[in-house]
Amino acid sequence: MASRETFPERRPVPFRGGGFNPTPRRLLPWIVFAVVIAAWQAASSAGLLPSLFMPSPLTVMRALVELWLDGTLMEHVMASLKRIVPGWLIGTGAGLAVGLAMGIFSAARAGGLPIVSALFPIPKIALLPLLILWFGIGEPSKVATIALGVFFPTVISAYSACDSVPRNLIRMGQSFGLPATDIVAKILLPGAMPGILAGFRISASVALLLVVAAEMIGAQHGIGAFVLTAGNLMQTDQLLAGVVMLSILGLLISWGLGMVERSVLRWR
Repeated sequence: MASRETFPERRPVPFRGGGFNPTPRRLLPWIVFAVVIAAWQAASSAGLLPSLFMPSPLTVMRALVELWLDGTLMEHVMASLKRIVPGWLIGTGAGLAVGLAMGIFSAARAGGLPIVSALFPIPKIALLPLLILWFGIGEPSKVATIALGVFFPTVISAYSACDSVPRNLIRMGQSFGLPATDIVAKILLPGAMPGILAGFRISASVALLLVVAAEMIGAQHGIGAFVLTAGNLMQTDQLLAGVVMLSILGLLISWGLGMVERSVLRWR
């Protein structure tokens, strides 16, 4: 009879097919956030951070509450949203049309890719003076700046997402005699949708950045104008309150886009 030394006891092999799926850790982000805020407050209370240059979290929170209660913060937030929403919609709509055309038609890609590659690296805020000459100092120039900044990331994400769709699936549809419209609607667009929606997150962040920059250059109302005025007056508590509001606005936009992703990509 063979001994256990000859044939050691077999142990179960751990499962290795997780596919790098993210493990939900709902409490960890809040713990990290609380630790950072607590360290900031402790450093401010100990005098390591001068209140003029870096107010404590409690001071910033008080300023945020005061600005919210007197309506000042909401006035500036609404002014910024009135520029972000139409600019993002116009830029996204045009970018999707051009990006999908470049992803589907070879002629559109050959003609559009050099133009997109040449214009994409240009900082769009540098074109604001030119857009002011074209559209005036009012809202159209700011909306145009946001739309232009959103347009190029959307184009790139759309045609790159079309490229990422496996060609074997498209060839399979062609071999079964599917019309081109069905191939686009049932194979290409569903396969490209994750990349397109990821591009929406990038373009929303770009829109938020551009609206702040545009408001700092030529606006009386808006979060960018409010932050610039608070900085010029050395009101750092209100300045950071505006920055916190920008962060909250960005989180709300990300949350909304996440809901859209979960609704559209339920098949995943």
